[in-house]
Amino acid sequence: MTSLGLTVCELRALKGKRRITYVQVASAEEAAAAAEAGMDMIGSGFRPDTLSFVAAAKGTHFQFGLPWGKHASATEALRDAMSAMEAGAQSIYCAMSAQVIEVLAREGIPVIAHAGLVPPKATWTGGYRAVGKTKEQALQVWQEVKRFESAGAFAIELEVIPAALAAAITSATTLITVSLGSGGDCDAEYLFSADLLGENTGHIPRHAKSYRNFAKMRQLMQTERIAAYREYIADVDTGRFPESRHLVKIDDDVLSDVVASMEAGKL
Repeated sequence: MTSLGLTVCELRALKGKRRITYVQVASAEEAAAAAEAGMDMIGSGFRPDTLSFVAAAKGTHFQFGLPWGKHASATEALRDAMSAMEAGAQSIYCAMSAQVIEVLAREGIPVIAHAGLVPPKATWTGGYRAVGKTKEQALQVWQEVKRFESAGAFAIELEVIPAALAAAITSATTLITVSLGSGGDCDAEYLFSADLLGENTGHIPRHAKSYRNFAKMRQLMQTERIAAYREYIADVDTGRFPESRHLVKIDDDVLSDVVASMEAGKL
């Protein structure tokens, strides 16, 4: 492993040997924590506010994702992908077509493609639900995997497809398969930090597991903030704040001289 973490070459060598851990982060603090914990791969969307995440995740393979819908052509996607690599990423997530991914791959950009439930394209597969439960859909997923493999991607995210189908695809492709809700037989396991840390107060995806309850902790912190502000207001209203320990002292003699000067109009 290099000082930048696992290279694409090293990740590919892990296929069939051990599972790769992979998490999506939303802050530099999360990136630093994931790196400290020993995560294999850390990812985030490629935006100006996420550039600091790379330094925070030092020693870990970092992936920047190209926002879907931003790029109207392969040239635009390539330009952003190169900028992301220049910013320190070791791989790029791209949910665009195999034709676009081929352009990126030709220039040596390591690309992670996406098949199964692809949220921006969910209308084609019936909405936000599992994909690949019928023979027709399962074969469509497999055909997409093969297209991305031929285009030069090195990995593919398989989102919410049947676990057995994901296992069969993993065995039949040279791509590193990344499971998001697609079982435990893919080459890599992927979760969003928001789900892993229990940040959400509403619906939690069936495939996600929360290891902490940050939402509860944040609510407790907000409750404590309100209580602290109320106590402060009460202390000011009743004269309990500030106390003598909060004050700056001045010698009585010095103060007397100052007051005398003030009264004499010398200041």
